[in-house]
Amino acid sequence: MLHLPVLRWGQPYTSIDVDQVVHFATGEPIAKVSRANGGLIQRDIRKAQRARDVLREIPIDELIARAGAAGELYMNATLPMGDGTQTPDEFVRAQSATTGLPERMCRANMKKNAFVLAEMRRILASLTRGLAFDVLSSGHGEERGVPISFQAQSPVVGLVLPSNSPGVHTLWLPVIPLQVGLVLKPGPQEPWTPYRMTEAFCQAGVPREAISIYPGEGDVGAAVLDSCGRNLIFGGTATVDRYRGNPRVQAHGPGFSKILLGDDQVDRWEQYLDVMVDSVFLNSGRSCINCSGIWASRHTREIADAMARRLAEVRPLPPDHPDASLAAFTVPGVADSISQAIDADVQAPGVTDVTAKYRDGARVVKQGRADYLLPTVVHCASPDAAIAKKEYMFPFVTIVECPEAKMLDEIGPTLVCSAVTCKPEFRRSLLDAIHIDRLNLGPVPTTQLNWLQPHEGNLIDFLFRARAFQTAEL
Repeated sequence: MLHLPVLRWGQPYTSIDVDQVVHFATGEPIAKVSRANGGLIQRDIRKAQRARDVLREIPIDELIARAGAAGELYMNATLPMGDGTQTPDEFVRAQSATTGLPERMCRANMKKNAFVLAEMRRILASLTRGLAFDVLSSGHGEERGVPISFQAQSPVVGLVLPSNSPGVHTLWLPVIPLQVGLVLKPGPQEPWTPYRMTEAFCQAGVPREAISIYPGEGDVGAAVLDSCGRNLIFGGTATVDRYRGNPRVQAHGPGFSKILLGDDQVDRWEQYLDVMVDSVFLNSGRSCINCSGIWASRHTREIADAMARRLAEVRPLPPDHPDASLAAFTVPGVADSISQAIDADVQAPGVTDVTAKYRDGARVVKQGRADYLLPTVVHCASPDAAIAKKEYMFPFVTIVECPEAKMLDEIGPTLVCSAVTCKPEFRRSLLDAIHIDRLNLGPVPTTQLNWLQPHEGNLIDFLFRARAFQTAEL
């Protein structure tokens, strides 16, 4: 069995306390992971500036090239993993075994990460809006004859990572090429990507002193957030609310992503059914960019029925099955709790679980130690229903009947909005809506990302501060 140590600026450290990572279905131990603690992080953070210093010795252009090489290694190489090694196939099996994700989804997330690393130059050019990279290295320069200055707000970025969706790792991959170090707190069931990606970076020539990995419990995540000047954290609505307005923390939570069908297109809703189903179902509904609400002024019952019939065909399959599309819930009781919350909400007037009539049995399917939630489509006769503003980590969607004129006032915060309309006035209102983060005009799945555009925040704006700057001859 593998043992994964704490990595303290690249140096392995074996702790007395260890946690076991187990197979979600059988309970078989997959790995032992050394457990860090808050005191360890507070001591190590004194060396954080060294992480940035060693990275600044390497030009950003060279770090971009090394990131591309790391992507190749991550996808194809047998790499060290703790006190052993791991092939790409072994990585996929281990990640699937501990997170409950089907293996084909794990491979798809690997490809996303590798694509970001391969396209790093274009991604950074987009994130920096074409800024010369050496301005970020030196801290100042000139653009269009005007002096400019960008100041890094922290030598390292702290990340408190989740276990449910390995796709979130794409958000931190540009940090190293920006000459900023990494302090990673892995998700309890998904230590695999941080360790494999770190080894790929190091094998490609990134200094080991630039990265630390601190597995552990909640106190470790809190210590990371307290110690680093800039942090990314992933969690639920409570987590996002807790850090709202905190300039040191960028909190990523539920996306409440939506599809809006305009009055000029809603009569053609059947043409957009595939877009709606894919937006809800891809990645087993676990992403913040999965659609959790479809809003239209009419035909909502027909839309809900059509989607329920399509999604009712889905059943849990073994994680190594090539058609497996549902992820398991690996924490006991979570699936039952979600299902009970849905059952309570559908008792409200005007709310209907449309999938119930197509489902053969209960919403929760138990297979050994694992629980699965079958896709659920709920119709809401008005936006007033409490469930119309909820999101869950499985293929779940509410179909909400709402006049077009009231949609933007009712939808609430929305990470990704795909608006299917050609009406100029509605498009103008959508472009002006400040509670929509990423806007797609037309039948674009909410899950379809352009990696040259961030779907939640801009890493450059978060890590660097633009400031006034002048020089004079001495």
